[in-house]
Amino acid sequence: MYKRIIRPIFFLFDPEQVHHFVVQIIKIAFKIPGIALLTERWLTLKNPLLERTVFGLYFSNPVGLAAGFDKDATFYNEFSHLGFAFIEIGTVTPKGQTGNPKPRSFRIPKDDALINRMGFNNHGADEILANLKHRKTKIIIGGNLGKNTTTPNDQAVNDYIFTFNKLYEHVDYLVVNVSCPNISDLQKLQDKDSLMIILNALNLERAKKQYFKPILLKISPDLNFSQIDEVLEIVADTKIDGIIATNTTTGRYNITEDDQKIKQFGNGGLSGKPLRERSTEIIRYIFKKTNGRLPIIGVGGIMNAEDAIEKLKAGASLVQIYTGFIYEGPLLVKRINKAVLKENLSY
Repeated sequence: MYKRIIRPIFFLFDPEQVHHFVVQIIKIAFKIPGIALLTERWLTLKNPLLERTVFGLYFSNPVGLAAGFDKDATFYNEFSHLGFAFIEIGTVTPKGQTGNPKPRSFRIPKDDALINRMGFNNHGADEILANLKHRKTKIIIGGNLGKNTTTPNDQAVNDYIFTFNKLYEHVDYLVVNVSCPNISDLQKLQDKDSLMIILNALNLERAKKQYFKPILLKISPDLNFSQIDEVLEIVADTKIDGIIATNTTTGRYNITEDDQKIKQFGNGGLSGKPLRERSTEIIRYIFKKTNGRLPIIGVGGIMNAEDAIEKLKAGASLVQIYTGFIYEGPLLVKRINKAVLKENLSY
């Protein structure tokens, strides 16, 4: 029903408008007594073989919603009924910002893909913190941290420290995002010196806290293997807890849509099916280089259950979906979990 009726209607309208419309409809619907419970029973698959503990946290199944969907932590409570084991909110910056000019999100249905250049649009750490204080769900919540666009790279560490401290008590894990292609010069923070400064600073902040919470690093699919080796050295030196592989790509590979149409969309990060192979390749590489000792959240091009299984077999402990959720609908989570059971991929 979703792919035959609902999605074709949604795809007639601007992606951002549809996103906000769907979220509001779900929030309104879930105020009706019984709707949340019925939805959860329909979409959630519970089985002890799906459960796993990763970087010290318990997950009821391996499927999560990637950052960028619930940027301001405004609907994670409602989406917790859709079968996800975890939801990552953000990217969160210290101050609210509007992001890049619109239009900034584009569908490529022929390739099951999206191009976006949102630019870390969010309401800022204070407002997002207020939203997190209304948490009603017990599922895992991650906080994706970024810097404000106007913050120079040599001062970026202060932005990461600020958002880290703001969200620490209200999320279960924190993600350092230095790999988004839609913020000017952000990816330069992936170089060794800059990354060491940020991760060491966050480790010092974490040492002051009463409770330990995992710190993860989200990396770009555009890194070569030599650069990934350097990142893994930094991870080992700083002893952070895991990797999210991968963010969106600036590349335009594996696209069959007309080249002129793609060029009209302009710059932005590509996600969806074209990214699947590269993301899995990086997961497999990291798993082998670390002998499976470093937890990996696999994300990028998961459009069906088979894609998720591919990433788990490549070495991911957990997976996240975003573009696949838009193209395939909410039943994708349950399909993945059924496939995990069928493949006997207990953790």
